[in-house]
Amino acid sequence: MSHHHHSSANRTRLTIVLGIVGAVLVIEVVGAIFTGSLALFADAGHMFSDTIGLAVALTATVIAARPATERATFGFQRAEVFGALVNGGILLAVAIAVGYQAVTRLVYPGDVEIQSLPMLLVAALGLAANVAAALILRPQAGSSINMRGAYLEVLGDLLGSVAAIVAAVVILTTGFMPADAIASLAIALMIAPRAVFLLRDAVRVLSESVPVDTSVAEIREHLLQTPGVVEVHDVHVWAITSGHPVFSAHVVVADEVFADQDTGRLLDELSACLADHFDVAHSTFQLEPEEHAQHEERFHS
Repeated sequence: MSHHHHSSANRTRLTIVLGIVGAVLVIEVVGAIFTGSLALFADAGHMFSDTIGLAVALTATVIAARPATERATFGFQRAEVFGALVNGGILLAVAIAVGYQAVTRLVYPGDVEIQSLPMLLVAALGLAANVAAALILRPQAGSSINMRGAYLEVLGDLLGSVAAIVAAVVILTTGFMPADAIASLAIALMIAPRAVFLLRDAVRVLSESVPVDTSVAEIREHLLQTPGVVEVHDVHVWAITSGHPVFSAHVVVADEVFADQDTGRLLDELSACLADHFDVAHSTFQLEPEEHAQHEERFHS
């Protein structure tokens, strides 16, 4: 499936989910004010971060779909990574803020009276909306780091709604008010790891590190098995965005390959090797005769 098709599907799904989350956000804010529930405030805060994050993700998919230019020769696909970076930062900020408020309320509970029944109804509505949003985003969650970030945010909201429902049921049946703050703390603890993982993945792409599921040694070994290849060096593997690895290498070639003018066949085999075994669609090879390779090192010292 083409990147353009993926981007179009992503934009459609993100637009629908943005509408759902935005509507429920308003309901949860009103519900949190009416009921006095910190858990609902926490879930609303997470939904607010989702709304911003989904808007960022939607904007990123629009930018990423733009064609390459002479100034942006790889295109704008990395906009999705910047979107994921922003989303991860928002998630982490929300987790810290909610966690702080939850601990404060547990340490200094005060005279808090929570309307548990309305809280339960609002949290249940939030859960239904988040389930719908998660189901919409899930099919495209693996297509880009940007979509994975959006999906993780909605999934976190889903778990947050479950925590708020549990707290509401506990308060409704036992009158144990601290259950609300405990649920808020649980929501913060659920958000934080996903934020850290998302930030880690985005930074890995932006720092042009080797993708986690790629082994440079394994790639080199495959290329060395190609007839005519003597040595492979100056190997570089990075990603423009998640799922779009890029490869370059210097390949020392047997003299007879040049003598037989067989370099075209060799380039085809090397490119096919990367595409078939490692899903690398964009690869660049510099073919070098053995004699040239002997003094190549001084150009890279």
